[in-house]
Amino acid sequence: MQVSWWAIIPFVVMLLSIAIAPLVPSLAHHWEKPRTQLAVALLLGVPVAAWVWLSGHHHLVTHALHEYASFICLLGSLFIISGGIHLAGDIKASPRNNTIFLSVGAVLASIIGTTGAAMLLIRPILNTNRERQHAAHTVIYAIFVVANCGGLLTPLGDPPLFLGMLRGVPFTWTFTLFPEWLFVNILLLVSYYCLDRSMLAREDADHLSRDASDITPLKLMGAVNFVWLAGVVCSVAFLPTPWRELAMIGCAAGSWITSTKEVRFTRNEFSWAPILEVAAIFLGIFTTMITALQYLDSMAPKLPLNEITFFLFSGGLSSVLDNAPTYATFFELASQLPGDPRVAGVPEFYLVAISLGSVLCGAMTYIGNGPNFMVRSVAESQGRPMPSFGGYVVWSVRELAPVLAAMVLLFIADPLWAKALGALVVLAILARAAVRARRLPR
Repeated sequence: MQVSWWAIIPFVVMLLSIAIAPLVPSLAHHWEKPRTQLAVALLLGVPVAAWVWLSGHHHLVTHALHEYASFICLLGSLFIISGGIHLAGDIKASPRNNTIFLSVGAVLASIIGTTGAAMLLIRPILNTNRERQHAAHTVIYAIFVVANCGGLLTPLGDPPLFLGMLRGVPFTWTFTLFPEWLFVNILLLVSYYCLDRSMLAREDADHLSRDASDITPLKLMGAVNFVWLAGVVCSVAFLPTPWRELAMIGCAAGSWITSTKEVRFTRNEFSWAPILEVAAIFLGIFTTMITALQYLDSMAPKLPLNEITFFLFSGGLSSVLDNAPTYATFFELASQLPGDPRVAGVPEFYLVAISLGSVLCGAMTYIGNGPNFMVRSVAESQGRPMPSFGGYVVWSVRELAPVLAAMVLLFIADPLWAKALGALVVLAILARAAVRARRLPR
């Protein structure tokens, strides 16, 4: 289907609405309501879908709606199941314990998704650090690691990778990104540990004393839901559509029935609002994206693209827009380019760059990935002041961007000088961490 540039306007308007509306005071109050988001999605998406359908390209509309249904089934099932799990308790808020929390989150993010892992761990992290005055950095690193970078290893981890699986990428292909996953998360965890030691040195003695004395052993509640999580993992890995979606819905229903009200509603303060927001917004994204993808298909051969630019473009857009449609856009674009070996019709070296950029760079702003704002909201609801949009960007540029730059230089760039520069960036990151760590706690 040949389309002109103006056919991408609804898609651009949809993405700009997501990016800008929450930041404008006069619009934010209205935008946060799911019915407003659904109205915008339908206003922009229905005309696009109708035009494509009436043009005779029915398969494009049905394919987009099928992907949307599978996408919402996955996110919805993980959201419901994780809402039945609660980690209660309050342990000492030491740099070691906080780093363990983040390390566990980095692993869980690829198993139960970044949304599930972030919602499971953010409250225990906040409870553990409630006696400390300085805890915003811990929440920020939770966004970096748990809500984004940890979800790189499976299609369950982050929505962009699930969209890749729906487009034919094998479930196990993302395992090949393990070196990059390990590199990025270890550097972030080392940086966080040293930063937390420095922050601990600024705490008053009274706060540290209360933290040491107010200890409640950790207790896992709702463990039966891990059975339902295993069911979702197996259904995504082994079942074709529509059995995959039916199995995920069944697991979510099983979780709802077997979870206690105390865990889901009292402990976790479960609400349908976050998943309704995702469902409304992504309905608009998937429908308006139909013509945008067709336009990019025609433009692909004219663009000067390589692995580095694919990472920069997909990562840059994922920083300020939602990373799932960004991934889908560049996936389709790369499928039009030559190169072997190919995975799901895309040159593998491009697919690696797109996957890394979309997932990892979603942590650069609050709006790069859905869980980012959710984590911030939970922290602020518990009285923890968080940086503004611009303040968070400063944190991500200072703490996360050097790690990603080192990863690109070492794993994506080819020239030997790039590898050497990457090694120097790593040494600089470790040197800064060592300087922070020397500021020993009282």
